[in-house]
Amino acid sequence: MKLTKDMNILIVGLGLLGGSYAKALTKKGYRVTAITRSQSSIDFAMEDGMITAGAASVDPALVGEADLIVFALYPHIFLDWVKEHQDLFKPGAVITDVTGVKGCIVSEIQSILRPDVEFIAAHPMAGREVSGVKNSDDSIFRGANYVVTPSERNTPDAIELCEDLGNVLGFARVSRLSPDDHDEIIAFVSQLTHCIAVSLMTCQQTEHLEDYTGDSFRDLTRIARLNDEMWSELFLLNKEALLKQMNLFQRELDRLKIMIEDDDAEGMREMMRYSTARRALFDKKPN
Repeated sequence: MKLTKDMNILIVGLGLLGGSYAKALTKKGYRVTAITRSQSSIDFAMEDGMITAGAASVDPALVGEADLIVFALYPHIFLDWVKEHQDLFKPGAVITDVTGVKGCIVSEIQSILRPDVEFIAAHPMAGREVSGVKNSDDSIFRGANYVVTPSERNTPDAIELCEDLGNVLGFARVSRLSPDDHDEIIAFVSQLTHCIAVSLMTCQQTEHLEDYTGDSFRDLTRIARLNDEMWSELFLLNKEALLKQMNLFQRELDRLKIMIEDDDAEGMREMMRYSTARRALFDKKPN
């Protein structure tokens, strides 16, 4: 099933990602509405032309007319929202999300959801170090990855619709992973990197460090400016996988440390050559 212009799309949670979804979809000619807690966010989105209608509380009419609902909420709020308001969903509606963990979310939502509504999970691998709808920017999707995480409960139609959403939004790559595989990989490529960035910012207490640093430190710690409420929740929801990846990283750091202690220049150079070759594969390609 493709995403069509006659579908009503509702965004629940009009922050950075929800706003960026709304902006991208509206530019492509889709009808987008929104529900979020802040009336000022709704007002901004309406004035900016990102949505056609919105509400600062749960609006049965907006929910009931939506064919596709995108939940851009913290995981625990997403769960509570579905538990409390799923009676408002249109029969046949498809819901999706943007949350950074999947295993626990997918199984719990699908276990409590009405049988005539389908949840297909997805993770847009895009963002910025700022928050709020006023900072929304659909250009963050260009060159980025979008991961769909279907379970055995998902239908081919819903999977196709979710993948088409990623393409319409402008992601460079749309791929599939199982919820468990997603969480294992995300623990490494996203959560571990945030752990490293935070640790770099807190392990050295030299005053006025910002006056002496270069681009390498700024680049490595760019993501240390994070939402502590959201990221602490994500770390704990994916605790087992994240701790495994932290142990792998610690092992490699210890290996490099031993090479330095032993004056093993060739060992370090071999490690650096492998790192350089592998890093080249990650460069974003223009659309």
